[in-house]
Amino acid sequence: MENFRKVRTSEEEMPLPFADLPPDVVEMKVKEGSKIRNLMNFAMAQMELKGRRQIVFSGCGRAVTKTITCVEIMKRKLGGLHQVTKVRYKTVLEVWENQDPPPDGPTQNLTVHKNVPSICILLSRDPLDPNQMGYQPPEPQHEAGEDTAGSSTKGLKRPLPPPCEELLPKKLQVQVSDSPRGTGTTAGQLDH
Repeated sequence: MENFRKVRTSEEEMPLPFADLPPDVVEMKVKEGSKIRNLMNFAMAQMELKGRRQIVFSGCGRAVTKTITCVEIMKRKLGGLHQVTKVRYKTVLEVWENQDPPPDGPTQNLTVHKNVPSICILLSRDPLDPNQMGYQPPEPQHEAGEDTAGSSTKGLKRPLPPPCEELLPKKLQVQVSDSPRGTGTTAGQLDH
């Protein structure tokens, strides 16, 4: 494969794996190079400003983790969203071209069919069937003043344990001595 370079990649188109979706449902197709900020700005505008009731996030291959990240951000920002997750495989076609073709022959192409993991996540303001595979109910809403973690640290679900002295590395040893002028001088020594 060292003499070949990838010239084209295409995914097979598959219908969304959810029944009873409205025809105008917004599908956010997350790609490996997509910027989360751009995806979230568009998705939040659809749900908040345009009043959409449902949105679908989908991604395959290396974009699966980014897809899940977008969904978790949206659930945290909007709250009260029902979720159904479907995992499947998609076929991706890669076309590779020979960079060192024979002088008297045509260029040689190689087509590779890859099965890559794919994820589709439906988020809905309306209740969904809790008996279907992949369903997650909305997270419970907390009062504005209620402290869920027992700590004032924002974003943590549980408090961190207090630091242990013996686990902390010694970074600096300081020696103080009297100088002839009567002021203390310090000399630092780094411990690794």
